Amino acid sequence: MVNTKKMTKVAGAITLLAFGAMFATSSFAETTWQKNHPRRTEVNHRLANQNARIHQEVKSGQITGAQAAGLHKEDHQVRQEERSMASQDGGHITKQERKTLNQQENGISQQIGK
Repeated sequence: MVNTKKMTKVAGAITLLAFGAMFATSSFAETTWQKNHPRRTEVNHRLANQNARIHQEVKSGQITGAQAAGLHKEDHQVRQEERSMASQDGGHITKQERKTLNQQENGISQQIGK
């Protein structure tokens, strides 16, 4: 006789593992491609650089914590917009979107160190 309770547990475990593997594989592939896309990398590198500049300005006393928080908020909005743009176009951004994001970053950059 087959133990149906045991078979149900095994079937449930197999289903759970299959869904987990599908999720991990699709997430990894998508993240790896997105992470290495040149236009997204350029935008995200600039955001990271500006973040470091903001921290340096606070550390040196050239801007206040409140000013830094405002700049970080603006950077965060640019990063959110970049992610939104990428999610609409298969994980990458177009040249025009990169140009738009760079213009926004230029505006924030000019505010750092004033």
